[in-house]
Amino acid sequence: MRQELPSFDLVVATVGRVQELERFLTTLEFQTHQRFRVILVDQNPDDRLDDVVEATSLDILHLRSEPGLSRARNAGLAHVTADIVAFPDDDCAYEQGLLTLIGGLLAGDSRLDGVTGRSVDRGGRSSSSWKRDTTLLTDHNLWNRAISYTIFVRRRVVERVGVFDERLGLGSPEPWSSGEEIDYLIRAVRSGARIRYDPSLTVRHDDSGHGIGSRDGASVGYLLRKHHYPKRTVSRMLVRPAGGMLASLARRDLGRVRFQAATLRGRVRGYREASSENKTE
Repeated sequence: MRQELPSFDLVVATVGRVQELERFLTTLEFQTHQRFRVILVDQNPDDRLDDVVEATSLDILHLRSEPGLSRARNAGLAHVTADIVAFPDDDCAYEQGLLTLIGGLLAGDSRLDGVTGRSVDRGGRSSSSWKRDTTLLTDHNLWNRAISYTIFVRRRVVERVGVFDERLGLGSPEPWSSGEEIDYLIRAVRSGARIRYDPSLTVRHDDSGHGIGSRDGASVGYLLRKHHYPKRTVSRMLVRPAGGMLASLARRDLGRVRFQAATLRGRVRGYREASSENKTE
C-alpha cells in the first residue's frame, strides 16, 4: 500500500514584493505533491497583492499583519492545521519535487520531528559556510545547517515551541535583525525535537543563503547570551571571525577583513547588550 504523504502549511511573510512572490507561487503550482496551503501574511500598507492571490488556483489563506518578520510569522502560526509547517521566503523557489521528497522522508520515519536543508543559488551553488554532512541537529551544531526557508517541522513541534521571538528578525524594534529561525531551532532541539539536516535537500534563493554566520553578528551574540551558552562556546564563536580577520589580512583581502571585523564587533556588542538587558528584566 502506498503511504499517504503529509499535508503542508507554508507560512509566507511578505512586504514590498510582488513579482518575486508571483514567481514563488508559480513554483508551487508545479509541485508534484499538492497537499499544501499557503498562509500568506501580508504586511503591505495597500492591496497590491490582491490580484496576485486572485490569479492563482493555489489554496491561499491571505492574512494581514503589522510590520516585522517574526510578528508576521506568528500571525501565520495561529492558523496552522497541516501536518508539516514551513517558512519559505517570498523570493525563494521550490524545485517541483521538494514537497514530495520531504513528505516522504517524514512519512517514513515517525520519530523524526523535522528536516532542514541547504540554500543554493540559481546555479546550484551555496556558500562554503554550509556544512555537507547529514546529521541530527543539536544546539551546538545547528548554526550553519539551517536558514528559515529550508526548515520543515511537524505541527507538534510548533505546538510545543510556540511563537517566534518578536525581538528578533527584520522589522524588529531591537538591534537584532536576524537569527529568529536559529532561536526557534535552539528552543525546538532543547525541547527534545529530533530534526535532521540533509544538505541534499535544497531551496533556491538568489543570495545563496549564507546562514546566520555571515549575517548580523549582534544577533549571534544575543542568542549566545539568551540561551546561556557555555563560555567555551562563546569564545569559539568570537575566535572564528578573529581568525578570519587574520587569514584575510594575510591574503590582503581588505574587504573581507572589514567584514570579519564587523562580525566580531557585532557579536561582542550583542552579547554585552543582551547581558545588560537581562539584568534589567
